[in-house]
Amino acid sequence: MTTRTFRLSEKSMDRSWHVLDARAVPLGRLASEASKLLLGKHKPTYEPHLPMGDFVVVINASEIALTGTKMVDKIYYRHTGHPGGLRERSVQEQLDKDPRRVVEKAVKGMLPHNSRGRELFRHLKVYAGSSHPHEAQLNAGTGARARKRAQATEVAGAMGATATATRRRRTSATTPATE
Repeated sequence: MTTRTFRLSEKSMDRSWHVLDARAVPLGRLASEASKLLLGKHKPTYEPHLPMGDFVVVINASEIALTGTKMVDKIYYRHTGHPGGLRERSVQEQLDKDPRRVVEKAVKGMLPHNSRGRELFRHLKVYAGSSHPHEAQLNAGTGARARKRAQATEVAGAMGATATATRRRRTSATTPATE
């Protein structure tokens, strides 16, 4: 009986793409789902020290829902770096200015606050509307599974072309030549 522990390596990681629709979804629920997918905690091969999570595309960020009176009461703070430079903005003001930032800030707060979290945050793509430029990635995927699928399609295409050429040769050989 083997007692060796399986350790996931960079080569065997399989990343896929997920689309989350933020329309009428509470901000915290969306952010926790996105962070879970970014971290890779939904995978059975989860390794806490590896950035093995998937890519996440959030659409309709401008239509996010907030419960209670958070739309007015929740305040985002930032500092300019100069004396007296504390700036504040309510969620409603931030949604009017740039709705993507609201979702990004919520998800970033749920990721680890280190270099791994910064790398995972780069896998998050947030869009205010319903259109996004990642349709090709969603269809193709990434990782070993996608490479196998592409290779199988390529082989099947080559075999199909070979079979067609063979059929053409047989057909032309059996057809009597007309003079």
